Amino acid sequence: MGSRKVPFSKVIYVEQDDFREDPPRRFYRLSPGREVRLRYACYITCTDVVKDEKTGEVVELHCTYDPESLGGSSPDGRRVQATLHWVSEAHAVEAEVRLYEHLFTSDDPGSDELDGDDDSNGLNPDSLTVLASCKLEPSLAGATPGNRYQFERQGYFCVDSVDSTDEKLVFNRTVSLRDSWARIEQAGKQG
Repeated sequence: MGSRKVPFSKVIYVEQDDFREDPPRRFYRLSPGREVRLRYACYITCTDVVKDEKTGEVVELHCTYDPESLGGSSPDGRRVQATLHWVSEAHAVEAEVRLYEHLFTSDDPGSDELDGDDDSNGLNPDSLTVLASCKLEPSLAGATPGNRYQFERQGYFCVDSVDSTDEKLVFNRTVSLRDSWARIEQAGKQG
């Protein structure tokens, strides 16, 4: 299946969805005082949250790491409930990522449930989300158009054959993966 080097540094990026300052029940990812595993690295514990003074938005997390847990387990046998993927800030590659969803809001776009003759009727306004300035692993720096990759916990992506260049990588999601926490959170909103 191959291998790759995953460099580690003092500053890393984790996904915003992997942190909650005040976590709801059954949220096992990173939060203040909670210990989690960094995939392929070590255990970390969030010790401080830094927020933007104007917006109150979380902009930085301060964490400690357990050097005894390098390799993903601890010698004392303690276990964590979540493993996060991450990327080293010093080694990250920047790219545009396009997330495609269903084009129509209906299972049968030609059915009578659509009103009028408007061609946009029934189109999903969220069928494309473009994320600029995403931080990716350095092993993707040489990705060429048409190459396919799995982004952990996100899905399968293909390097765009039209818009991707040596200076600007563009990845298109071809298949998404299930996110168990997103499913739990969605069920809570509906219930």
